[in-house]
Amino acid sequence: MNCTQDSAPVLSVSDLVTSFRVERQWRQVVKGISFDIKPRETVAVVGESGSGKSVTALSVMRLTQPGSSRIEGSIKLSGKELLTLPEADMRRIRGNEIAMIFQEPMTSLNPVLPIGFQIAEALVMHRGLSRSEAEAETIRLLEKVRIPAARSRFHEYPHRFSGGMRQRVMIAMALACKPKLLIADEATTALDVTIQAQILELIKLLQEEDGMSVLFITHDMGVVAEIADRTVVMYNGEAVETSTTEAIFTRPTHPYTRSLLAAVPKLGAMEGVRRPMRFPMVDRKTGLSDVPTETADTVATSERPVLEVNGLTTRFEIRSGLLGGVKGRVHAVENVSFSLQPGETLALVGESGCGKSTTGRSVMRLIEPLSGSVLLDGEDVLKLDQKTLRERRVRMQMIFQDPFASLNPRMDVGTTIAEPLLINRLATRSEAQDKVAELLQRVGLHPDMASRFPHEFSGGQRQRICIARALAVEPRLIVADESVSALDVSVKAQVINLMLELQERMKLAYLFISHDMAVVERVSHRVAVMYLGEIVEIGPREAIFGNPQHPYTKRLLAAVPVADPARRHEKRPVSNDEIKSPVRAPDYVPPVRQYREASPGHAVMIWGEEWERKDQRTEMAA
Repeated sequence: MNCTQDSAPVLSVSDLVTSFRVERQWRQVVKGISFDIKPRETVAVVGESGSGKSVTALSVMRLTQPGSSRIEGSIKLSGKELLTLPEADMRRIRGNEIAMIFQEPMTSLNPVLPIGFQIAEALVMHRGLSRSEAEAETIRLLEKVRIPAARSRFHEYPHRFSGGMRQRVMIAMALACKPKLLIADEATTALDVTIQAQILELIKLLQEEDGMSVLFITHDMGVVAEIADRTVVMYNGEAVETSTTEAIFTRPTHPYTRSLLAAVPKLGAMEGVRRPMRFPMVDRKTGLSDVPTETADTVATSERPVLEVNGLTTRFEIRSGLLGGVKGRVHAVENVSFSLQPGETLALVGESGCGKSTTGRSVMRLIEPLSGSVLLDGEDVLKLDQKTLRERRVRMQMIFQDPFASLNPRMDVGTTIAEPLLINRLATRSEAQDKVAELLQRVGLHPDMASRFPHEFSGGQRQRICIARALAVEPRLIVADESVSALDVSVKAQVINLMLELQERMKLAYLFISHDMAVVERVSHRVAVMYLGEIVEIGPREAIFGNPQHPYTKRLLAAVPVADPARRHEKRPVSNDEIKSPVRAPDYVPPVRQYREASPGHAVMIWGEEWERKDQRTEMAA
């Protein structure tokens, strides 16, 4: 950005210490951090969960809980000390001079108020506009953040918007009063790569137009390279390294910074590598890295596939009222077919709403499909009665995205891991205890941890517990549904390395559901790209990433943030199209799809005129 080096900083944070009262003692969470943000400059604060990033942002806004928190040091906005301001004055600054975008827009928007009213409210309160003036200005802001048909959507409620569109609404709300500083706290973490790319491009464009400064909180180093002028690396509440983003990426000095960068999956890093490869692990104290190696060839192509899915179709009916007739159907999964060999990883990729998770749940029969077949070792799972299905689920297990939500908070982890063994009568209680100790060691945890409860573990450790539970019954197939999406880069690398090691040892087959294309490239043998419930392209990993054929696949790959600050000012071909709705009329009959073979094992759906136009737009933008 065009920040002026000798200009006075918009925000100056000096020796910031934030403490929380825990069991009658003050515990420091942010420990003496200092940084400045100049006009038009973007500063990124990066680090793992628990490093103090978000607490730093909340301290700047003075949004920590009074009474149980304490903020010391100095926070100056354009030379004005914020920590000594009365709360009434601070309320006038929040949303007016400093605005904040939070990670989850649905928890930040009022679900019972139209989005237009919520934006207009800030304009009436801070800028003194009348209701009619505020409505006109809100429509202008919605158009500015690329909300299609902004005037007609003014009176719509948050649940009617997609995740990416809700985040755009939050940006419009944040920009309503033309703030000097925008704080974006993990604003793109939960978004798909295409939506993430749109939001990043939008923030950069609006920053150029309005001249604001940005404090960007994230643990995604690819996003940092894409947007930040300078970077502050936090570890255990301290700023361990502060420099220009280019220097951080090319000449990192602190071991922790080097470990963060080593764990970043880079698109294209697998060129010329035939099989999945482990992430290099860097010691945080010494900065020394091991040498990543390819996994052994575990794919048993001579055996019958462990999973054969043919013509899988899952739809959800939309009824008008409790007793009303069917007024439409969500075509969540439409005529999907693929197979999976023992020891193989097939990745299902695509944007939210494309049908990835529904496919995984339909394979497990957690959702009942409408039609098709799912053969597990040659036996059709969809034709089994409930008793036989429970017995067969021993051979197929699922790892969910949110480990905390999938663990019983009232049950210690030892009991959680032992439960499937006892329910399926695969072990006695004493045998189960021995098995739990072995499984905890296998996933890199200590057997003594069996007596602890889920809340006593970090996110990465909880995901390891979920993996241990899935492995307890020694399955042949594991459906991993966004199992590493919510994890920090270093924890993500550890969990993926563990999954690859277990696959090598046990010849596990993985159906790996993800929207993170760089991770998919690292772990998969084959890739299937989904759009609106259908597979539009499927083939070997090197074919999909090295020679993508379908325009949608090209769009997904073009949207992946590149961890290279030198390319930060390049304009990328980002599409602003929303993914279409999968809702169809009750009498809708899906067209018969045709595929062509681009190379051995690489099949591509033959697309029509609409995709041809999109493909041309992408090429022109590039």
